[in-house]
Amino acid sequence: MARDAPQIDTYGDGGFRLSTGRHEGSLLILQDEARPWPVRSMAELAPEHFAEIIAVGRGEVEFVLLGAGAANALPPRAVREALQRAGIGLEFMDTASACRTYNILTAEGRKLAAALIAV
Repeated sequence: MARDAPQIDTYGDGGFRLSTGRHEGSLLILQDEARPWPVRSMAELAPEHFAEIIAVGRGEVEFVLLGAGAANALPPRAVREALQRAGIGLEFMDTASACRTYNILTAEGRKLAAALIAV
């Protein structure tokens, strides 16, 4: 079943244009709601940046789709371990790929959160 999630129309210039409007800076889409996400780079990524996702739990979020910025990078170990403890999967890729993947997976009805670092 398709979800009522916002679609990502374009990205770049430090933000995202969604079906619901333009968002400046990094973006978290959780429970089909887009909101600002205070992460500017993978270097500053910490478990607390995923607290909202962990709080809603595995019933609402099968996995996090992390857009790592202009290039793919391994998230910090503490982030990977925090999500693993919560039983929430983690897929990471560059932000461009994450945007395309997000649109496909939400159209398929998958339960995921998107954490996208702006490029």
